[in-house]
Amino acid sequence: MYGRDPWGGPLEIHADSATDDERSRNMDLDRAALSTTSRQLNETQQSWLLAGPGDQGKKKKKYVDLGCIIVSRKLFLWTVGAIVACGLLAGFITLIVKTVPRHHPPRPPPDNYTLALHKALMFFNAQRSGPLPKHNNVSWRGNSGMKDGMSDEGYHKNLVGGFYDAGDAIKFHFPMSFAMTMLSWSVIEYSAKYEAVGELNHVKEIIKWGSDYILKTFNSSADNIDKVASQHVPGWFWNTADGSTTPNDHYCWMRPEDIDYPRPVFECSSCADLAAEMAAALASASIVFKDSETYSKKLVHGAETLWKFARKQHAIYSPQGTEASMFYNSTSFWDEYMWGGAWMYYATGNSSYLYLATHPKLAKHAGAFWGGPFYGVLSWDNKLTGAQVLLTRLRMFLSPGYPYEEMLKTYHNQSSIIMCSYLPVFTSFNRTRVEPWKPTAPSVCGQRCFLASVYSDYLEASDTPGWYCGPDFYSTSVLRDFAKTQIDYILGKNPQKMSYLVGFGHHYPKHVHHRGASIPKNGVKYGCKGGWKWRDSRKPNPNIIVGAMVAGPDRHDGFRDVRSNYNYTEATLAGNAGLVAALISLSGEASGIDKNTIFSAVPPMFPTPPPPPAPWKP
Repeated sequence: MYGRDPWGGPLEIHADSATDDERSRNMDLDRAALSTTSRQLNETQQSWLLAGPGDQGKKKKKYVDLGCIIVSRKLFLWTVGAIVACGLLAGFITLIVKTVPRHHPPRPPPDNYTLALHKALMFFNAQRSGPLPKHNNVSWRGNSGMKDGMSDEGYHKNLVGGFYDAGDAIKFHFPMSFAMTMLSWSVIEYSAKYEAVGELNHVKEIIKWGSDYILKTFNSSADNIDKVASQHVPGWFWNTADGSTTPNDHYCWMRPEDIDYPRPVFECSSCADLAAEMAAALASASIVFKDSETYSKKLVHGAETLWKFARKQHAIYSPQGTEASMFYNSTSFWDEYMWGGAWMYYATGNSSYLYLATHPKLAKHAGAFWGGPFYGVLSWDNKLTGAQVLLTRLRMFLSPGYPYEEMLKTYHNQSSIIMCSYLPVFTSFNRTRVEPWKPTAPSVCGQRCFLASVYSDYLEASDTPGWYCGPDFYSTSVLRDFAKTQIDYILGKNPQKMSYLVGFGHHYPKHVHHRGASIPKNGVKYGCKGGWKWRDSRKPNPNIIVGAMVAGPDRHDGFRDVRSNYNYTEATLAGNAGLVAALISLSGEASGIDKNTIFSAVPPMFPTPPPPPAPWKP
């Protein structure tokens, strides 16, 4: 048999076996031949041929074949060992980190604005009418007004619920609706802050309580209505033919839970201002509850129904000589058209509302081009300033352009001027002045502070460092500082060293003008005149109405803590709503608004560009 010699010659393989000596001699010859004829082979190839079976095994053990590379076995073992050791060390460290208790630095204590916010919201719990929820957390309050509306034979509809306005048991729907609008506005802008301080669910519950009641004041399931309930319970007493006085809310001093006198309902069929404010309240609440689609749509439908009713007739709800004119007298309905139109646009995205709110004739009637005694003041009666700031927001972030730009620019300029008037260097306002039921009282300071703070946040969110007052430039921090100084005054930094927010600090009013707070809950029912002794008592109220911001001091910083003078010691829904809005805007270390939520129902301002054409094919 012949094979191929790897060095060029034939290799003869004999079938017969050879002896060991012959094999040894042949091997010697082969090795000699190898040394002389294979000089061209490298050393590695020669080692393969010269090594015996034992030598080849020893060489292989020194290397590890990884497929694509051959490495030293010693290096390979050291590498694997190092990887395993690192893994074990990392696991051990992780185990220690997860098992050893962590010591986090304590959170900084809440700032004064946050502490005051918690208390200010409690005032709304104390003012609830109807069946109270179990978590109301006002121990001296109970169910009241459980037959409201139904006990009036001329009305005979359910008006259970809502909020009492102040220290009485009257439900004034005009300021109540404004209070709900202000709370909704604050939630829309600062929902993240509310959630951070644990009050988001609480404030939304308050808004829903008020919104549900507003839906009861008219036929909210209808598309068209011809009247709404304007007020529940008369606010003043009158004498009968025999000279006796008919029991009613202002003549009697009783706990709401014990009231047994008639509670009539007042309706109006020509009240554009009231209906527009109620529409604003429901429209703004629909944005707050946009995640609850069914409820939000219900609120929008109710707002649209009220708006159509408001636009049918041009008259105020409180003509001279009526019950409403004695307390919450409305001076105009044009500002409610601007205010309500802005909120209706944000809630529906229907541009017809924006067209109305930016119409030059409406702006002129509302007083957007002139000053006036209450220009720059946002209150339950004057919504012009709030409407202008609200529409300025639209220009800052969406800039809808023609045909709205001209009036939006005017509103923007007017808002800037109003912000200038708030600064201490100007003398547009008395800083501390109390006038009964007038928007110059400190009880509406919260609304001004909220406008200053939220406008500052608008500027920052639009990357604008400040604004001009004439030739002078002011940074956004100046507005926030103004708001802080005003709120600080309410919270105790004033000549009296008095906190005008009940329950905040150690020195606050103890004789609040409030029936429920002044009469003890001792199981005794005090009749219409039986409660007079508590009204006239000089002792502090047995029940602390936490969170009530009283009317406050006079223009000379004087204050009298007396129950008999409501000009000093009575709190209202509208006043507290403005305070809550201001407090949440100032709370926490970080500022900032939610830029987009308010535009959730607004369609794109400009048409979507068409898709690009298909690629050209020859």
